[in-house]
Amino acid sequence: MRVTAVVPARGGSKGIPLKNVEAVGGVPLVTRAVRACLAARAIDETVVSTDHGAIAAAAAAAGARILERPAALGGDTVSSEAVLLHVLDTLEQEDGGAPDVVVFVQCTSPFIDPADLDAAVARIADGSADCVFSAVETHAFLWEEGPEGARGVNHSHDHRPRRQDRDPHFQETGAFYAMDAGGFRRNRHRFFGRVAVQEVPSVHGFEVDTPGDLRLVRALAHVAAPEREPLDVDAVVTDFDGVHTDDLASVTETGAESVAVSRSDGMGVRLLRESGVRVLILSTEENPVVCARADKLKVPVRHGLSDKASALAAWLTEEGLDPERVAYAGNDVNDLGCMALVGWPVAVPDSHPDVLAAARVVLTRSGGAGAVRELCERVLNARKG
Repeated sequence: MRVTAVVPARGGSKGIPLKNVEAVGGVPLVTRAVRACLAARAIDETVVSTDHGAIAAAAAAAGARILERPAALGGDTVSSEAVLLHVLDTLEQEDGGAPDVVVFVQCTSPFIDPADLDAAVARIADGSADCVFSAVETHAFLWEEGPEGARGVNHSHDHRPRRQDRDPHFQETGAFYAMDAGGFRRNRHRFFGRVAVQEVPSVHGFEVDTPGDLRLVRALAHVAAPEREPLDVDAVVTDFDGVHTDDLASVTETGAESVAVSRSDGMGVRLLRESGVRVLILSTEENPVVCARADKLKVPVRHGLSDKASALAAWLTEEGLDPERVAYAGNDVNDLGCMALVGWPVAVPDSHPDVLAAARVVLTRSGGAGAVRELCERVLNARKG
């Protein structure tokens, strides 16, 4: 049985321009969708149908097969079914046969669990369903408003049963639909034959349609779908204040400043250097304490910077490093430029909300309390594996 996941991802989104390459948890939406499909054991191949180069590049880098979408299928009114049928027809022509099961996956749902994809495919494979869609359980009281006022849709307004006394309803999430491919091609619609629900956790039910939705899922990313991939990088770059320190400073009457750092960070950095991972500290501060700490750690430092992103870009070029294999740890808005340059943007837990939203990884330890050591250990563990 051949199972193919299809991820439609056009470039013409109106509500959020180029929405499918917007990052959630530091990872583009299309990349998150592709990774979920590739991690599902039941799915044999993942195909992204797109009409935009940036989306194609991100999806291909994540491991997807790219099919160019015809201009006629790029408009706002084109149905998802039409795109899926085009993909299946193309696969049949190019591969000499179409898949037995197609899993339609949407980038707009950033928190898809591969295990749920596997469960949905299993129900198609064992013949218990022809179509399986993702949904969350709800006991919400639904209403509709008409000319004579509002009335209950799934309840009587004069009787309010307790939650435990009501049968649940299921709200479609739009995240994925697993279908018998032959049945779909005959019916030309995603719902046909025996339709079944694949229940998913409510935190996995969010969709991104508006800028507000995007802000919400970015805030939830590290709870709903924490990064599980090994932090396998060739270099670690960090901010200083708020990462090596708790972002506080003691100031004497002469204006001299001192900061508190974690001794455990020093051992982590040493082990990292000994493993061959390059380390750099970037800071806007001109205080001598930054250089003193860098000297103690035996790592290079660039400080007194007005533009840390430019300094990082120059260092990456000088060192011949692939930005995708670099981690940058920060805590405040002046770190966002650097975080956008690398494959592994990292934040400490008490970072500015915009930094948390941009991070692919959020550490559990705060700056000055072992955050750098935690980051070092994650990198070292990845190199062992």
